[in-house]
Amino acid sequence: MARSRKIVDVADSYAVRLMQHLVVPTFVIDPKRRVVIWNRACERLTGVAASEVIGTTRHWQAFYETRRPCLADLVALDRPEQLPEYYSEYAARGHNGLGFSAENWCVMPKLGSQLYLAIDAGPIHDEAGHLIAVVETLRDLTDQKRAETALKELATKDGLTGLSNRRAFDQMLMSEWARAQRTQKPVALLFADVDHFKLFNDRHGHQTGDECLRAVAAVVSRHAVRPLDLASRYGGEEFALILPDMDGEAACTVAEDIRTAVMALAIAHGANGAGDHVTLSVGVASHIPGEADGGPDRLLGAADEALYAAKRLGRNRVIGADRLLAEFAGLRRAGVPVPAPIRRKSA
Repeated sequence: MARSRKIVDVADSYAVRLMQHLVVPTFVIDPKRRVVIWNRACERLTGVAASEVIGTTRHWQAFYETRRPCLADLVALDRPEQLPEYYSEYAARGHNGLGFSAENWCVMPKLGSQLYLAIDAGPIHDEAGHLIAVVETLRDLTDQKRAETALKELATKDGLTGLSNRRAFDQMLMSEWARAQRTQKPVALLFADVDHFKLFNDRHGHQTGDECLRAVAAVVSRHAVRPLDLASRYGGEEFALILPDMDGEAACTVAEDIRTAVMALAIAHGANGAGDHVTLSVGVASHIPGEADGGPDRLLGAADEALYAAKRLGRNRVIGADRLLAEFAGLRRAGVPVPAPIRRKSA
């Protein structure tokens, strides 16, 4: 009996020493979620010494600024349902003792910089099936994640302005349209077009034209202030802004702010047939999609026609789709011929 206990003690001691010298950052918690092992690789990864966490439940402080469970804690608590709350990418490997896997951006307070970590946490049970420890291992995937993000940005960003490109716009509009159908909340769309831009290019040259587009793009981008707002370069001198959960009146207010901000740039135009400074025409539409709406073509068409109307009515103005018919009706009563809405040409 004494010999078998000695063999177990030696094995335990060997396992602890082995874990301490592993090149893989590793820590171990007991069933009460207290740290019992914090190896040297984990010290190097986190900047937190083992002496700061051994015997405590403060291991979260190595990774986050506010208290929250680490993956090992969720394994110890057997809480797979909480994985989506705390981790952007995760997998529960079942209730057969295999634990959880996840990936996550961690704040790393001691280092003063964020790391993207791949995390595996698995339980250790005794012969009776009782939990005696949870082992968590960590892999630093920060460089790979940043490279992946950079590649995605290259695929979705407009090279001239830095705004989202047409591809990203199309994807986001479909996503927000589907979400609006589920929530029955409005989604607004702004189309903004630089007035007389061809004349601007002809007068000032394409390099100055590019500088003008970058300046206008910066204004449009400043008005995409909420997490789901998306500013994009729709094509040429035309910009688009997706504003989820916003009605037409509020969207027109945003559009007017953009229009006046571009005027405040006081970019000299002066071409024959244009004004002294660069201006914008903006079309606005907002809609709560119903079951019969299908895709966002109706919203696109309404914003498109509103922009066309803004051009026809004199440029340098905001027209909302819900006011479009009223504007045209007023012109007809005044005897001004108004063409049927068609796809406008940028000018």
